[in-house]
Amino acid sequence: MATAVFTIGLKAAAYWLTGSVGLLSDALESGVNLVTAAFALIILTVAAQPPDEEHEYGHSKAEYFACGIEGGLILFAAIAIGYTAFQRLLAPQPLAQIGIGLFISVLAAIGNGVTALALLRVGRRHKSVTLIANANHLLTDVWTSAGVIVGVLAVALTGWQWLDPVLGLLVAVHIVLMGVKLIRTAVNGLMDSSLPADELHQVRTILDRYTGDEVQYHALRTRQSGAHRFISVHVQVPGAWSVNRGHALLEKVERDLRLVLPPVTVFTHLEPVDDPVSWEDIALYRKVEAGQLDSELLS
Repeated sequence: MATAVFTIGLKAAAYWLTGSVGLLSDALESGVNLVTAAFALIILTVAAQPPDEEHEYGHSKAEYFACGIEGGLILFAAIAIGYTAFQRLLAPQPLAQIGIGLFISVLAAIGNGVTALALLRVGRRHKSVTLIANANHLLTDVWTSAGVIVGVLAVALTGWQWLDPVLGLLVAVHIVLMGVKLIRTAVNGLMDSSLPADELHQVRTILDRYTGDEVQYHALRTRQSGAHRFISVHVQVPGAWSVNRGHALLEKVERDLRLVLPPVTVFTHLEPVDDPVSWEDIALYRKVEAGQLDSELLS
């Protein structure tokens, strides 16, 4: 948030000195950075709350709201930038005091770059969707600033005033793509999408380690809620095994999964591999036939 306030002041001054639409678009994007950073702070505070009676799985899914709102605000900023750039394209204006304006923009880009790398490092360590999204947003802002600086230099060297608004339009398109990506991440999280392919491969590798002639597994389901992962799986063992032996096996499986993919909550369900009924619960919604008697299941 402090970086956003700092860069807004610098970029606004750069625009005021030069009159560049490219620099104005850069300043508007920093304004979005401030709003999203403030909202991210609120959401992270909510997501860090422990489980309660109304939210027994915790509050980590709140991070996806921050990601989605950030994407929406970015799209709004892109529309504003695109509109301003289009108006300037229809009526090009000469730029002034380009040297000092670009120097200020370089300082702002450095500030954003340092903050983005710090957020990315912490976000990856804590597996925070919100921090990683914020870091990627700032990194995109850095590249946007670099593009704007190059564009304004090109205008100064060539005298082609139309380059400035065209660059503003290109910045708007780039920001739209970033906003759509963030919204897609939020939607996938709220829709309980499965773990990434590499993590799912790790899960299957661990389960396959315990699979053999006697032990099988099925109904593997995974989802991610912010930084937290959830894994559910049915493990099938010979019906002659004791409860203690089956429980010991599940404890080993759950321990290995927790070691490889922290933080994770693992739900395991023990079933007899030689019972046909144990193969009927692979689907998420198990159909119950009308008139089915408990005695049929217990026989």
